[in-house]
Amino acid sequence: QVQLVESGGGLVQTGGSLRLSCVASGSIFNFNIMAWYRQAPGQERELVATVHRYGTSDYADSAKGRFTISRDDTKNTMWLQMNSLKPEDTAVYYCNAKDTHAQVLGDPYDFWGQGTQVTVSS
Repeated sequence: QVQLVESGGGLVQTGGSLRLSCVASGSIFNFNIMAWYRQAPGQERELVATVHRYGTSDYADSAKGRFTISRDDTKNTMWLQMNSLKPEDTAVYYCNAKDTHAQVLGDPYDFWGQGTQVTVSS
């Protein structure tokens, strides 16, 4: 099974930027949906941004205009560029990859990384 490893988190001041990376141990071509989620302490995990195989992206309202999601299938990598960070962006950020074709076949289709901590100080 593909392993997903996030990196790029850290401590940043309000207004700063971070670029998160999610590197897969194998090809991500079959993952027609890849996404970043985040979970703050005591809160539910929430969807931040989604990127589809051919580049179409969607964002949570909280991320629109500040975050940019992208992927490069030749590098088996997805990124989340986060600008104008706010304290409320503080959370553990998780990489997610879904292969809906595998889901139909009953095969493993939903993969998660271990997460990377993002902390924004005020």
